[in-house]
Amino acid sequence: MMEKAGYLQRTRSGALDSEGVVHDIVELHILGNRYAIRKPDLAKAVSGRMYVQVEELTRNWNEYLGLTRGLAHVSVSGKALNIDLFETGNFTLSLAMLRAVIYGKERSVPIVKIPETPAVKIRRAAEDQQKISAVV
Repeated sequence: MMEKAGYLQRTRSGALDSEGVVHDIVELHILGNRYAIRKPDLAKAVSGRMYVQVEELTRNWNEYLGLTRGLAHVSVSGKALNIDLFETGNFTLSLAMLRAVIYGKERSVPIVKIPETPAVKIRRAAEDQQKISAVV
């Protein structure tokens, strides 16, 4: 079962990059942290199935874009935007709801955490376990 981890919302103001250039962004709140995706990049991701950067977002009088903290891309099914935050996990949100936010019909869209699949364990024979050979 997927659990809600945050939300994505439109912003009225832009965010400054390291060179002082203002960018239009959508804001992501995931597990108490703030991130941003640049709107032109998001449009490319939604239309062209490419990966885009998810950047940290900080506030100090203005909004500032920081380091790249993950990547986002459209799912194989084309129904969701998947977000891979480095060292934090994988998240997803509805592409239909995202479009509603981008076009101003909705204010925000929930983001859910994709459960981690358990690693496949390789069984090793115990030292005293009997081994059986087979010819196929």
